[in-house]
Amino acid sequence: MQLILLLIFTFLTSFICIGFGKPIAVKLGLVDNPNTRKLHVGSVPLVGGIAVYVGVLIGAIVFLPISLELNIYLIAAALIVFIGALDDFYDLPVKPRIIAQVIVASLMIFGADLYLENLGNLFGYSDINLGAIGIAFTVVAVVAAINAFNMMDGIDGLVGMLSLITFLALAFLLSRVQNEWFLLPVLFISAISAYLMFNLEWPSSKFKKVFMGDAGSMLIGLTVVWLLTVGSQSEVQAFKPVTALWLIAVPLMDMAAIMVRRIRKGQSAFKPDRDHLHHIFMRAGFSARQTLFFISGIALALSIIGIFLDSIAMPEWIMLALFGFVFFIYVYAINHIWRLLRFLKRYR
Repeated sequence: MQLILLLIFTFLTSFICIGFGKPIAVKLGLVDNPNTRKLHVGSVPLVGGIAVYVGVLIGAIVFLPISLELNIYLIAAALIVFIGALDDFYDLPVKPRIIAQVIVASLMIFGADLYLENLGNLFGYSDINLGAIGIAFTVVAVVAAINAFNMMDGIDGLVGMLSLITFLALAFLLSRVQNEWFLLPVLFISAISAYLMFNLEWPSSKFKKVFMGDAGSMLIGLTVVWLLTVGSQSEVQAFKPVTALWLIAVPLMDMAAIMVRRIRKGQSAFKPDRDHLHHIFMRAGFSARQTLFFISGIALALSIIGIFLDSIAMPEWIMLALFGFVFFIYVYAINHIWRLLRFLKRYR
């Protein structure tokens, strides 16, 4: 019963925040305007991410047990939302964004004493214990996760659906060990569901469109990596560290592949473009909704595979090898899609 109340309360809180926040965002100029990379129609309020955070914050205060670790998370999340909102307003350069993300990672590591210390038995010999190196590794992981989800925010509903799938998987895995953190992804599931109704204008166009903005995508990235660390590094482990790769496979593979392509072209790894997976699908002739359906389906399938392999106690080195094979197939497919598109463009 309490879980149902939590879901309804958080959903309504985020829903109401979006409704009240839209005119305020328009008045303040917190809107996303179309340009060469953003092909939407009209100025769209960027209040989705802020509303999701407010819903989660109030839901956490009302329903979750108070702890130092949770308070530090909420502070870190508030900071990343603030930086994201500034980026939505002023389109910040890469450097201050990365610095802010490192500061947030430091709050997680030194405030909550939470970092990636054990990567598991990835090569079939023994567990890989990072020790103090784990601190630097965690900083890189936090920055990577934040930017992986941020980079996927290119078509309606995509970041929302991908994060919904990941939070569902995390809620299931964390609940198996009755981890006190399992209610946090439940809060996000409820808050993001409210956002998706507006973002996808579903079930009616009366729900006028809003975007999540960098505030939302960065918040999701931080929360996902926080929960992945909690679940894989706790004394009572909810899942193996390698399972985390399967739960964020699509954003992780897309980010890795596109950053390598940019570097090979002599460009900044953080340079915005229209070369992401969703852009490729749409250039291949898929509609935005078809693209959302297919990519979400891929993410769901990979998460289910990861959960299944973890549940049957598949050796971690095999899980890593299988993930590497999936990543190889992904890169191979993307490269061949681009060759086909270049061929069609040349002889069109």
